[in-house]
Amino acid sequence: MEVHDWLSNLDMPSSYKPFQVTEVKFKGSRKEFFLNNDNIYLEIGELVAVEGPTGGFDVGHVSLTGELVRVQMKRRKTSLDQVTKKIYRKATEADVEKWNAAKEMEWETMHKARKLALDLRLQMKISDVDYQADKTKATFFYTADGRVDFRELIKKMAENFRIRIEMRQIGMRQEAGRLGGIGSCGRELCCSTWLTNFKTVSTAAARYQNLSLNTLKLAGQCGKLKCCLNYELDTYLDALKDIPDRIENLDTEAGYARHQKTDIFKKIMWFSYQGDENWIPVAAARVKEIMVMNKAGKKAPNLKEEAIQIAAPVVIEKSFDYENVVGQDSLTRLDERSKNKNQNRNQKNNRNNTQTKRERVPNAEKAVQPKPQNPNQQRPQQQSARAQNPPKPQQPQMPKNVVAKVEGLKVEGGELAAQPSKNKNRNNRRKNNNRRNNTNGSDNKPAAE
Repeated sequence: MEVHDWLSNLDMPSSYKPFQVTEVKFKGSRKEFFLNNDNIYLEIGELVAVEGPTGGFDVGHVSLTGELVRVQMKRRKTSLDQVTKKIYRKATEADVEKWNAAKEMEWETMHKARKLALDLRLQMKISDVDYQADKTKATFFYTADGRVDFRELIKKMAENFRIRIEMRQIGMRQEAGRLGGIGSCGRELCCSTWLTNFKTVSTAAARYQNLSLNTLKLAGQCGKLKCCLNYELDTYLDALKDIPDRIENLDTEAGYARHQKTDIFKKIMWFSYQGDENWIPVAAARVKEIMVMNKAGKKAPNLKEEAIQIAAPVVIEKSFDYENVVGQDSLTRLDERSKNKNQNRNQKNNRNNTQTKRERVPNAEKAVQPKPQNPNQQRPQQQSARAQNPPKPQQPQMPKNVVAKVEGLKVEGGELAAQPSKNKNRNNRRKNNNRRNNTNGSDNKPAAE
């Protein structure tokens, strides 16, 4: 995963005998060397059936062939005599089907093993399971703070799964590499994509790069320091060679100058005097000379005379004209709708508030309303009364002679009902009021009584 075949474009001599060892990659960036005694032509990425660790066969991808395998064996300090496993053949369809069926069993097996470990109250975490292609062996990878006695766990797993079991303890970095994930940079984890060599990372790498020693920012998903802290460390170490170590206050004619900050790539150091908030940039080479002068008991001149003129950054103002090339509406259309909705809501609330005020204080409205100047104009009291009590549907009028004969009776729903003598006065009052309304030009007609 981290090897480039730089010999792929070169033609080998006619008398060249290919190297017999081939590197094969398995699940979780595990790589092993196998003998190709039958001289099978293999290309990088092909599936091959190889000899298993305890018999049977396994399936993996070819990761490296040719002379680069010899270099890889030297780097891993592996001799040719230590390679004993063989490559059987290129993987057939039957081999691939068995291999896929074994991989589908890994997820369920891992959860069952975790449940067994919880029942036994073992201080361990089973993070992954790797089945052999022929389903004869399973390797369980786990993490733990110390040593764990899992003999009883192996007995129960052998009874449930009916396979050979191997327990292998791994570190937190290896676990993150096997499980994978997304880092704080937004990309896949390096340990699960291309990184296979885990180098030690210390907090000194963060100090050299002037990073804040915050464990939450420096730690990765594995809980350890991020591997990417070592990527730029060599560049910083080369730049720090020209920066003086253990910088103390510089003794000058204007007083002691205190060190504030350093730009190691521009090789500029900033100093300031006591009571002066302005920082003075000085070249790192000149700071070394001043430190030598102070050790000899001499004072340096004022640092303001030694200051470097730093050019201000050039700001280029550009005017960008954005056009609606997609044909969509304006981006502020939703804001305009929300404003209109809020305005309508406010208007409705104001109307409701005024209505409630009128209902609470009816006498105030009477005092505020002007008197009608036109005698034909309706009074406001009558208007409000009509608005609250709309006129009832008119009943068919009865002839006058019938009304005269049935004095003391009232028509209700088309039937005659006897009324007491007191109702006669009420009926007379109603007639008089109706006549007055007719003289004033009202549209209402007297109801039939």
